[in-house]
Amino acid sequence: MRHRTVGELMTRDVVSVRPDTPFKELAGLLAEHRVTAVPVVDAAGRPVGVVSENDLLRKATDRLETGDRVSPMPHLEAWERAKAEGARAEEIMSAPAVCVRPDWTVVEAARLMEIHGIKRLPVVDASDRLLGIISRRDLLRVFLRTDEAIRAEILHDVLAETVGDAARGVTAEVTDGQVLLGGTVPSRRLVPVLVRLCRGVDGVVGVREHVDHNGTGPVREGPLV
Repeated sequence: MRHRTVGELMTRDVVSVRPDTPFKELAGLLAEHRVTAVPVVDAAGRPVGVVSENDLLRKATDRLETGDRVSPMPHLEAWERAKAEGARAEEIMSAPAVCVRPDWTVVEAARLMEIHGIKRLPVVDASDRLLGIISRRDLLRVFLRTDEAIRAEILHDVLAETVGDAARGVTAEVTDGQVLLGGTVPSRRLVPVLVRLCRGVDGVVGVREHVDHNGTGPVREGPLV
């Protein structure tokens, strides 16, 4: 059983900028390429930060129109105000850049995004040079897998290869990413293991089971887990 990797899903044609890229050029690049963020790389091609739409918008929210004059917004923290007043990428960017390797799984990448509260990750090689970028949208592509592909992976990787003989009597059907397990198992304790393994297959939305224990009736039939 294998999770898809960052290298399989990342965008390789990445728009990047240098630390001294001016504010207006940054805004123009985001609009021209229809992206919401760009990595900032040093002379060796290593990401040092990321400039996003939110970083640029701080300059707009730093000003509050009051009649005929514009006054600074009083609620900004000092670091926010410094970024709002920045004129180059290195002054505006979110740093340091949180990066991943291409051999990381989608699960590892998703967890890192969740921990840091970010929407995208630069992908770097062993020398920390930029290879690509992966976003939340890229990670969601695993849910575009066909039901046939998901079922084939469950039958081969989960039931045949991982569980083996104990799963010979188990069947699996997949509809819109929802897995239904049926058949029989030799031990009641095997059922939650099967459910957990199937949940770990990329593209699975939920799992139900209606599995008999040595033909003595269903162990459990419950809601999606």
